[in-house]
Amino acid sequence: MNVLPDVTVTVIVHDDAERLPRAIASVRAQTHRDIEIVISDDHSTDATPKVAAQLADQDDRIRVIRLERNSGGCGAPRNRALETARAPFLMFLDSDDELPPRACELLLAAHAEADADFTMGAVERVRTDTGDVSPWMGHLFARRRTVRGVEDEPRILFEPLSTNKMYRKEFLDRHALRFPEGLHYEDQLFSARAYTLARAFTVITEPVYRWYIAPHAPAGAATISNRRHLLTNVRDRVTVARLIDDFLTEHGVSQRVREEKDHKFLTHDLRLYAGDLPHRDPAWVERFAAEVLPYLDGLSPAAFRRMRRDERAVVGLLREARYEEARQAARGLAHRVAPRETVTDDRGRTYWGSTPPVTEAGRADLDLTDLDLAGCPFGSARFRHEITEVERAGETALRLRVRTYDPARRLPLAPLAARLHVAPGGRRLTVPLRMDPAGRGVFEGAVRLDLAAAALPVHGFRGVRHPVLEVTDGRTAQGAANTGILLAPPDFEPFEVAGAGRHRVTVEPEGRDAGRLQLRWLPGGVVGRLLGPVVQRGPVRRAAKALIGTRPAG
Repeated sequence: MNVLPDVTVTVIVHDDAERLPRAIASVRAQTHRDIEIVISDDHSTDATPKVAAQLADQDDRIRVIRLERNSGGCGAPRNRALETARAPFLMFLDSDDELPPRACELLLAAHAEADADFTMGAVERVRTDTGDVSPWMGHLFARRRTVRGVEDEPRILFEPLSTNKMYRKEFLDRHALRFPEGLHYEDQLFSARAYTLARAFTVITEPVYRWYIAPHAPAGAATISNRRHLLTNVRDRVTVARLIDDFLTEHGVSQRVREEKDHKFLTHDLRLYAGDLPHRDPAWVERFAAEVLPYLDGLSPAAFRRMRRDERAVVGLLREARYEEARQAARGLAHRVAPRETVTDDRGRTYWGSTPPVTEAGRADLDLTDLDLAGCPFGSARFRHEITEVERAGETALRLRVRTYDPARRLPLAPLAARLHVAPGGRRLTVPLRMDPAGRGVFEGAVRLDLAAAALPVHGFRGVRHPVLEVTDGRTAQGAANTGILLAPPDFEPFEVAGAGRHRVTVEPEGRDAGRLQLRWLPGGVVGRLLGPVVQRGPVRRAAKALIGTRPAG
């Protein structure tokens, strides 16, 4: 190319020969054609160099650079490409992701409309196992706007990606803004600096990045975000957070911005690790606490006050060195699940767990007094329903053993009538069960759920449903009802049973954080083939959604 391109798109890659062609194809297919494509190879040892050379032979817009040694991260290959970029505007793409066809066109148009240092657009997250598509931080991209610096909108710090943005190269060069090297979570530091240094940046609502998520990837193939079991991963995230703090302090940002950054760390970064705690042994949890607690001690008290009760309880139990209880508290985060028990001190304050906290910070984190667990309306009372055993019970059924904890003693100490509900296709299947007392504030029961008995729509049902347990207040004539989620066992291995009408139903935990029990329905036959695990775009997927009227999980 003799004429300077409008945009340089850098595609970083390491040992990813299989997916690199897909990423490059998405760049070559951009509706804005005047682009330069730089493949930055972080010293791959597989067939990536050969594949990259073949791709460059197919399109003279492509050139390849190769690092002399592997850097172990994303920062170095991006920085090397940035130094050689010829265009006035820059974008970054990872080799396992894609750009939607109009990404460059849309972001360039936004630059033309406003004098912004960078423009940014929405992100589609695509699950590789199911093809399901969901927005990333969708609330931040609901409205098109130009933001006059981070002080104008501190909540933008929740969006740390570098890959959904188009930067003016002059802006990056003027501030010597580069990615940190030798450190994971480099995007977070780079983006925090960009938000802080920018005079203005424009946010558009259209998707400009397609981010592929492999939630069940093998450990060796998992992305950095999915290697949270490594304490070095924890250490890098805390180190990056400290570097962001130092940068914000150096540039004199307001307390409002600092609080928002702290809130983001507590409710997003820390929350990711907290959700994993049920799968970690107490010794790992203790080492984790040693890494994160010194950093938490310096965060804004106002940010802690904005945390959810259950999330803050996990922090409190870590601070109190009650690691097994922290693992228990981490089950069912974000679903208003009660503790197994509570305790009241001599001041009449009610706390999460079996023992009054001994530190001032622990008392603040674990205090549940204002929830009025014993006196609030029964329908909003908090119980804890844990599945202690789940197994097949024939070709179409599963058997569950359930233990219910009633920490505020809202239920009478007598056999308890309960009902299990699940609603595939919007049609409820209800099974009664009896819960017998098994100690103070504890009830146990068993139920057989035959999924062949579910009344499904004639066109079948594809989707996810979460069974719930309903208990009734036997102490009142009205018999008010309370419905809550069922927590899956932490070591629960998914299995499959047959459902009505040739359906297959996968019985599994929700995600990896020992959350709700989840039933994933997939019809068989012609409809099943149409609705299989494909990426949710294109005419086939639109036809499938029109056929079944996909509903949100619940």
